[in-house]
Amino acid sequence: MTKKNTNISNFESDLKKLQKILDDIESDKLSLEESIDKYKEGMELSKKCQKALEDAKQIIKVLDDEK
Repeated sequence: MTKKNTNISNFESDLKKLQKILDDIESDKLSLEESIDKYKEGMELSKKCQKALEDAKQIIKVLDDEK
């Protein structure tokens, strides 16, 4: 499996993790340090999700061009 396909296949699980991080931060139960750590983790997941969307868009473009 290529890295591009791996990004796409992990998209939904990464998106769920991102939602969990958001829920944790919004719960006000985390310390400031924990919130910052979660924020950093969320930003990394957000970048991965954005990359997966870009990869999917490119695949669709290639498939569409093959018509």
